[in-house]
Amino acid sequence: MSQYSVAIVGSGPSGASAAFHLAKAGIKTVILEKEILPRYKVCGGGLVYRGRKEMPFDVSDVVDIEFNKIDVYMGKNLHFQTEREEPIVSLVMRDAFDKLIVDKAKELGVDLIQNCKVQKINKVANGIELDTTHGIVKAQFVIAADGVYSQVAKMAGWKEETRNLIPALEYEIEVNDADFERLSKEIRFDIDAIPAGYGWCFPKKNHLSIGVGAILKDDQKIKEYCAEYIKFLGIEEIISIEKHGYQIPVTPRLDGFVKDNVFLIGDAAGFADPLTAEGISNAILSGKLAAEAIASSEGNSEKAAKMYTDIIENTIMPELLTSMKLARLFYGSKVVRKFLLKKYGQRFSEALTDIFMGEKNYPKDVNEKLKEKLKGLVF
Repeated sequence: MSQYSVAIVGSGPSGASAAFHLAKAGIKTVILEKEILPRYKVCGGGLVYRGRKEMPFDVSDVVDIEFNKIDVYMGKNLHFQTEREEPIVSLVMRDAFDKLIVDKAKELGVDLIQNCKVQKINKVANGIELDTTHGIVKAQFVIAADGVYSQVAKMAGWKEETRNLIPALEYEIEVNDADFERLSKEIRFDIDAIPAGYGWCFPKKNHLSIGVGAILKDDQKIKEYCAEYIKFLGIEEIISIEKHGYQIPVTPRLDGFVKDNVFLIGDAAGFADPLTAEGISNAILSGKLAAEAIASSEGNSEKAAKMYTDIIENTIMPELLTSMKLARLFYGSKVVRKFLLKKYGQRFSEALTDIFMGEKNYPKDVNEKLKEKLKGLVF
């Protein structure tokens, strides 16, 4: 039986971030990863600047391309562009990005057990035993960083109905030189490429990541909408294409983030932004916050749980709750979307970019302000 202070299940940005900060604090930590690194991860790979600047080390080596500009479209007539001195979005392939963070954690002494699946968790004296395909691993604390379908969360007693998952469909597409040259000039978001959602086109080193996401509800026509979006982008020739479907948690869990020394972070906790569906920055942040709470608790389980819960309730949760309200208002009606973007599109884009940059938070009274502006609008 292997014994650690903290066992982290999952090696994505949240789990690897937690491992790095725990190791930096001198806490004996292991990462349990069900696959072999580097492994492909379905994700647009958009690392916004607020997430990048949270990184405690340089990630330039795993960044495919940086964009200091963002383009937001609604149809062919509305177009808004924002620009900043620092890269608003850095595009990464998650296999390389995740492995980099894990490697940095390993340099500080974190153990990594790969091809290791957690089959069962048991509460025991002074901690938790994880029954894995590599034997028993015991730890005082367990951090569930195993993504949107977190098996650890299920084993620990969290209920799935407490959060909302939305579908996203993404294609990794290799196109001809002319189309790549044209579409690699910008990172773009197309509002209403799918009803109550948006499409995106992210250029990588030698291909395009193109996808659509339905923000408010499961849409069975998502494959059809994605095909239409690819045509809308004017792509004439597809050399190769890989399809990936996945779900994004756009509401946080409502039954807490700690149970019996198990801490939820990242997508396992439901920390993706409800308005934009961006999740990497909160994954990195929540991993750091969980690590700091455990490190500061000096082994006191109740203290660690309270510290993590309090800091989440005072940092990430207010942002998510405001974003949820905005998402319902913005995506709930095409009339509202068109009105807001036509009249306030540039201001909206600038404000969202400020949030991506980590320069501003969602204003707490933004929902009321928007409703005031929408008075008299017929739905």
